[in-house]
This record gives sequence, structure tokens and C-alpha cells, in this order.
Amino acid sequence: MPTRNLVIVSDTHCGCRLGLCPPGMIRLDDGGEYRQSDFQAKTWALWREFFDVWVPEVTRGEPYDLLHNGDAIDGVHHGSTTQISHNMKDQLDIAYAVMAPEVEKCQASGGTYYHVRGTQAHVGQSGVYEEMLAEKLGAKPNQHGQHARWDLWKRVGEALVHAMHHIGTTSSAAHEASAVNAELTAEYVEAARWNREPPDFVVRSHRHRSIAVDLNSAKGYAAALVTPAWQGKTPYVWKIPGARISEPQLGGVLIRQGDEEFYYRRWVRSFDRSPEEV
Repeated sequence: MPTRNLVIVSDTHCGCRLGLCPPGMIRLDDGGEYRQSDFQAKTWALWREFFDVWVPEVTRGEPYDLLHNGDAIDGVHHGSTTQISHNMKDQLDIAYAVMAPEVEKCQASGGTYYHVRGTQAHVGQSGVYEEMLAEKLGAKPNQHGQHARWDLWKRVGEALVHAMHHIGTTSSAAHEASAVNAELTAEYVEAARWNREPPDFVVRSHRHRSIAVDLNSAKGYAAALVTPAWQGKTPYVWKIPGARISEPQLGGVLIRQGDEEFYYRRWVRSFDRSPEEV
């Protein structure tokens, strides 16, 4: 019987000094140490609020499946220098420390953990590092034995969900919904071409900005959801039009089968902009 709840997070970018990092001392491969920054402490407090308060509330104490929709680690990319360590073992150890307790709670509830591969610049060619992490976390493998898969088709109650990491981006706030609407439309067109059931929920990540587009359908409605992230503004973001003037969006998504209908809920938080100087 399909689970009635699917909790989704993404883009934790563990291993980045602006990514998610647990409290306490992080021991690095060469014997050095790292402790979370003030920014990471604030981010961690929101992570705890999301999983300790919001998730139990919106799942009504029922079993829930958990999906990490890609970019669990930051990797070594684009000549960046914001990583805690360029040793992938260090980054994977941090990501495991972040995700393992949440996977354990998911499985203890009677749910299943799934993992989708993110951007190769972050998680290695063919998602090799994300596969290593997902296997260690006990993610359910697909038919090819991949613990970190490229996409996930998942039944949540009566709803069909299709999750992948990537989606188009834009620098224009006025057109932020365009690629999201296009993705949902493309899913319906592709399903019609081959006489397959279209997804009720299209889930994407990658943008680090949360948005949803709803369309009416025979089953009530269909929605395309883009998840928020768990990473602050990197030097790269500070130069991108649109993104450079906005603040980080942190949080996650729930897709749930209720007693009468299926629906989604989003939990999104942000930080205040830079303080004014007098």
C-alpha cells in the first residue's frame, strides 16, 4: 500500500562553508577540525525546526517516505574556494552526519528513503559521490541497483510523483514560473504521446528558490514544485542577476494523501538582508 506522505529536501551542499553542517567538532581526514559558523548554526536551527516540529505535524504522526532530491554535497567546482575541505571523504562524512538521523527516523516510522542524483559538478561524474552516500544511508535502489537514481517515479496515495534534480533557471523574477510551467506541460505532452499516466506532482530542485505552479486536471489539479535549498549565497550567486538581490530560501516540501484528496505543502524560511549602515 502506498505511503500517504513524501517529505522532500534537496541542495544541502554539505562540505561547503555556506552549506548544511551539524554542530560539534567535525574531524577532517588529516586530523584537523572544523566547527560550524554562526550562519551554519542558524541554518541548522531551521533544519531542526523543519524535521523536529513541522514534519511530525504535517504527516500527522503517520509513516512517511523521505527523498533527498540531489546535491547532497558541494564537491570541488568552478574554481571555488568556499569548501570546508576538497577531500570528498570529508564532505561525504558531513553529509552522512546530516542525513543519517533523518533517514533513521523515516525508516523507524515505517517509511523508505530515496535519493536522486544532482549536478555532476557537485556530486561527481555520473553522480559517483552521491551514489556512495546514498548507499551508505540505505537508500532504496532502483531496478539497476543505483541507490542514487537519476529520477524517481513514486506513488503517494492516489497521486503519482515524478522527481528529478534539474530544471531551467532564469534571472528574471517576472518569468520565474515560465520554466516550471513548461516542465509540467512537457510531462503531460510526453505522457499523452505514449498513452501513459501523467504525474500529479512534478518535483524539481537545483534553483535554490521555491516556487509552485498548479493546473486543473481530471484528478483535481496537477502541480510542478521546485524545492528550496539549504545553502547560503556563495560568491557565484552574488554576481547572478536576480539571485544577487534575493536572500537564501531554506526548507522542504510535503506531498500527502489526505482523507479526501492529495495535496502539497511547503515550508520555506529566509534570512534578513544585510543590515543598514547609519
